[in-house]
Amino acid sequence: MERLTHINEEGYAKMVDVSEKEESMREAVARGSVYMKKGTIKAVADGKIKKGDVLSVAQVGGIMGAKSTSDIIPMCHNINIYGADLDFKIDEENCKIDIIATVKTYGVTGVEMEALTAVSIAALTIYDMCKAIDKEMVISDIHLVKKTGGKSGDFYFTDLNTKC
Repeated sequence: MERLTHINEEGYAKMVDVSEKEESMREAVARGSVYMKKGTIKAVADGKIKKGDVLSVAQVGGIMGAKSTSDIIPMCHNINIYGADLDFKIDEENCKIDIIATVKTYGVTGVEMEALTAVSIAALTIYDMCKAIDKEMVISDIHLVKKTGGKSGDFYFTDLNTKC
């Protein structure tokens, strides 16, 4: 079995040394969903949530989350983010909001964690904005869709059901 990169010789956690890695353009896309009651999704779509425009606030929250990743994930490197964007799709038929985050950088380490954090914080923001009318919302299916650049090459998610 391959040795874990975040464990030192004594078995303790360490931050990986990336000083010898090649810089490259790197991009990561992550997605997730927030499931909610029909009335809640209608209120979001119609702009009737008392706290304000849910998706605008979630957009800013997601970007802030991407920028703060190294502050909240212990072994993440502090990196310069060159771009962060979120897209939301309201799916009234399935009572959910799909969130897609895209994060880019040029550097020695990738932005997968930043994209995943952006989706997570956007989802939590949606929950916070809507919890007064729906405490049964479910945040689900957060995963990396793709990543490009870097030594390990490109990755494209294939199927959630093939993880085992």
